[in-house]
Amino acid sequence: MRRDVLDLRAFYAAPLGRAARTMLTRKVEEAWGDTRGLDVLGLGYATPFLDAARVGARRVVAAMPAQQGVEVWPHGGRNEACLVEETALPLPNALFDRVLAVHALEEADDPAALLAEIGRVMAPTGRLIVAVSSRDGAWAGAEGTPFGHGRPYSRSQLESLIREAGLEPAGWTRALYVPPFAAMSSWAEGFEQVGARLWPRFAGVILMEAIKQTFAVKPQGRRARARVFAPGVLLPSPAGPTPARHTKGRSAPVHQAPSGRQA
Repeated sequence: MRRDVLDLRAFYAAPLGRAARTMLTRKVEEAWGDTRGLDVLGLGYATPFLDAARVGARRVVAAMPAQQGVEVWPHGGRNEACLVEETALPLPNALFDRVLAVHALEEADDPAALLAEIGRVMAPTGRLIVAVSSRDGAWAGAEGTPFGHGRPYSRSQLESLIREAGLEPAGWTRALYVPPFAAMSSWAEGFEQVGARLWPRFAGVILMEAIKQTFAVKPQGRRARARVFAPGVLLPSPAGPTPARHTKGRSAPVHQAPSGRQA
């Protein structure tokens, strides 16, 4: 059962949620860089991390699963959020250059089918970032946060799941080293710097980037019989030219050599 959209919004409005938003947004921006002129899709509850992408992107869509619920986003602007069936997105094939999935896999009924559907709407050169709760991190047991619900993943488990869906992992990183307590939110930046060096395995979130596998199809030749025309060799007749034959009922024309006078 997915967390309600109201609970997700309340978490990211609190100090601990704002700290988590800052840490994860930084990782996404480092991986994607400038999204100017690109089509971007956020799946699950990815709206807290899409504000930077809206600045220059050509199109940004926030797709929220039906079991979770949907909210108007962005606030105070034209709505770009929609309610979707997570394994049957109402979107055309090969549309999005960038896809961000946050709070999407952990509570999905069929994570492999969800990833396969993401692959369908990704452009051939598209890139996907999946953010999931880490099995080894403290956040996986923090039921007061969205990361403490559903199935956490290890890096190898997430890689296998992505490959099962026909996508190829291209890179990964960790984030969210601060303990999941509201009193620690003001120390989030310090924990992020120290934790990445001293205890990287205990990060709260794993972020993995994947690309779409595209294969060139090499046509296979088929053997077919070739019809070759070999003309015979024309040799001169030893008896000289063949006499002209007259057609029955019709005389052949007679050609006379010109002379100086007529008879």
